[in-house]
Amino acid sequence: MDQKPTRVRIIDAARDLMLSIGLARTTTKEIAKAAGCSEAALYKHFTGKEELFVTVLQERLPKLGPLLAELAADPGGASVEENLTEIARQAALFYEKSFPMAASLYAEPRLKRRHEEAMREMGTGPHKPIEGLDAYLRAERTAGRIGPDADTYAAASLLLGACAQRAFAYDMTAGGRPPQPLDEFAAGLARTLLRGLGTPGAPH
Repeated sequence: MDQKPTRVRIIDAARDLMLSIGLARTTTKEIAKAAGCSEAALYKHFTGKEELFVTVLQERLPKLGPLLAELAADPGGASVEENLTEIARQAALFYEKSFPMAASLYAEPRLKRRHEEAMREMGTGPHKPIEGLDAYLRAERTAGRIGPDADTYAAASLLLGACAQRAFAYDMTAGGRPPQPLDEFAAGLARTLLRGLGTPGAPH
């Protein structure tokens, strides 16, 4: 018998099901069964599948959100390139894990709309990482570590878009293999983006 707390068992079961059969086909009934509890017990901890999905993203996948929040609050320390490399690395891992979960929603427009409405009600969604990275880059711009005319929102969109595209183009669940190892990809992406952002005193 699994001695983990019920909430932990529910989150683990949700993650496993969402990864194996996708978010669209995963039901609270199946999650409860896999967790070894009743559906009523599941609803004591979570309002529904959407909240469980957000919890899985926050607690069982690479910690992209907290990293961005931490860097936005204190952008000093490591160099901008080092920070962007780590952000790219965590983002690539995050999208690699979350893409197989959410992809099934696109086959069911009604379910996708309902999911998006629930995300908005919880104040979250796929736009949050872009906003978080934009906030970090604006802090770096204020600190004078990137060019004063740098378009931080465009830069955030480019970096995270590239990380999401890596997960989409080379879906790991289908046996795809990107041409670059993760660390090489992250470092190259950060280096290239930083050249576009510019640094004080450097040629653009």
